[in-house]
Amino acid sequence: MNSTSDSTAPIAAPITRGRRLLYLAVALLSLVGLAETTYLTATHLAGAHVVCVTAANCSQVLGSVYASFHGLPLAGVGAAGYFAVFSFATLACFGYRLASTLLALTVATMFLTTLWLLYLQAFVLHAFCDYCLFSAALIFLLAGLLIAAPSPRLEKTSDA
Repeated sequence: MNSTSDSTAPIAAPITRGRRLLYLAVALLSLVGLAETTYLTATHLAGAHVVCVTAANCSQVLGSVYASFHGLPLAGVGAAGYFAVFSFATLACFGYRLASTLLALTVATMFLTTLWLLYLQAFVLHAFCDYCLFSAALIFLLAGLLIAAPSPRLEKTSDA
């Protein structure tokens, strides 16, 4: 019996209320991104045109060669990323230590990818997409929340 409890001890750890709220906010924001990228993926696969509100060249971005990754709509890759962020944030909310590390790595990867895609829109395509900019704002917000949050190690030492 002791070996079972010892083997699960490092997997989950108690977290503070503030950190739990942070993970909840990250999970909710990722659901917004998941909804948006699911819509874009469905319209891409259906061959439908997306109506943008402010950007006149939105279809130029969404119809470019950069809108697919190995035959998959890039929005679908984004949807998978947002789903991973939601999953890791939910698991981290329950104290799973590995989930918080995977959450940070996933958001960092999405952040760097977003920087590359913004570069492509600005300097290669010379066109912007409302949905792409909204997703970029969500990812910047997710990264900002995770960066601004104190480290769990610092929280433990300050609570003691």
